[in-house]
Amino acid sequence: MIDLHYAATPNGLKLRLFLEETGLAHRIVPVRLSAGEQFAAPFLAISPNNKIPAIVDHAPADGGAPLSVFESGAILLYLARKTGLLWPRAQRDQLEAEQWLFWQMAGLGPMAGQAHHFRNYAPEKIAYGIDRYTNEVNRLYGVLDKRLADRPYLAGEYSIADMASYPWVRPYKNQGQDIAEFPNLETWFQRMHDRPAVAKAVKMGEELRANYNLATDKAAQAVLFGQRARK
Repeated sequence: MIDLHYAATPNGLKLRLFLEETGLAHRIVPVRLSAGEQFAAPFLAISPNNKIPAIVDHAPADGGAPLSVFESGAILLYLARKTGLLWPRAQRDQLEAEQWLFWQMAGLGPMAGQAHHFRNYAPEKIAYGIDRYTNEVNRLYGVLDKRLADRPYLAGEYSIADMASYPWVRPYKNQGQDIAEFPNLETWFQRMHDRPAVAKAVKMGEELRANYNLATDKAAQAVLFGQRARK
């Protein structure tokens, strides 16, 4: 059994996609970020960076004590390697999947997150910040588009690399992007959208967020956007 400490964010969706696609036994442990539950001592014990997602695997492969893992990319790698699911078999193909997973973690996610912030949440509309991150996301979409020109998925076969990137492409409108400008990316995006497990995972997140709007919740913004080192 796997406990998934979860909130309906792009990084949270990555793990929901993996668990829905594989059918691994799991339990959702909601973390209310807007209420500051990510700073509670029990959560920090498994996720010291006070971010979701995090997991606790109660049946690790080594047969030892329950194992906690934080950081969405590390969790995807851990589960893929443990189960052999949604993970290429050939070593060179594994390297392809790893490269695109790290590309998302280091590039697409952080840059899209900044575009979201400056376009939708910043109290002042700072033109330089908006242009800087909107343009960088556009560049990264172009990288994806070229990669997908001759293959259905990022590493050839469907894998954790696709699960990492899809949640950060879903809100493309909030990032100031027109996905129609990137036909290969748009085809991949629709292919992902049409997968039943993806639709189920997305629906759950949308239901959780149905009555919540971070853009208008100033108290939640203070919790999420005003963090400093906690001693």
